[in-house]
Amino acid sequence: MSHLFAYLARMKFIKRWGLMHTTYPESIQEHSHRVAVIAHTLATIRNRLFNGRVDPARAAVLALYHDAGEVLTGDMPAPVKYFNPEIRGAYREIETAANQRLLGMVPEALREEYQPLFVAADHDKEAWELVKAADKLCAYLKCVEEVAAGNREFSRAEQALRTTVEALPQPEVRYFLETFAPSLGLTLDELG
Repeated sequence: MSHLFAYLARMKFIKRWGLMHTTYPESIQEHSHRVAVIAHTLATIRNRLFNGRVDPARAAVLALYHDAGEVLTGDMPAPVKYFNPEIRGAYREIETAANQRLLGMVPEALREEYQPLFVAADHDKEAWELVKAADKLCAYLKCVEEVAAGNREFSRAEQALRTTVEALPQPEVRYFLETFAPSLGLTLDELG
């Protein structure tokens, strides 16, 4: 018997943005879905507009699992996680151990297929790069939505994350920011 899916089902209980007041809470399950959709889009943009060769479906699947280890660790707030290099290194070890534990729950006959979902593989390097970019975009977009809802708690984070995502080197991120991001601050009536 494997407990893998019992643990993965708990993604809906792990809340993000633990140090901040949110107008609506976001679980890592919701976040992972959003990262998957955006990673898929970034791969599609790269392929169609910038001569890339990334499998959009692969980027989406990797994104669905990118925070799975947090069912064992919880979500560490960024100000804590990145406080200093020692804490970041220690947390990276904790993340690795959590992912290894989840991978250990996969039945041996299936493990080869699941290993790249829990342990970044060289052959998925470009897809993981887009997952990381999508993760940052999602954090920024969450801030945009919170500020648009009148939650000033996210004002500084929105500014900082905007600077972060604008500095990402991938042209598909800039395309996403110009094409899709502006409407996320609009109301339903404004979307028309």
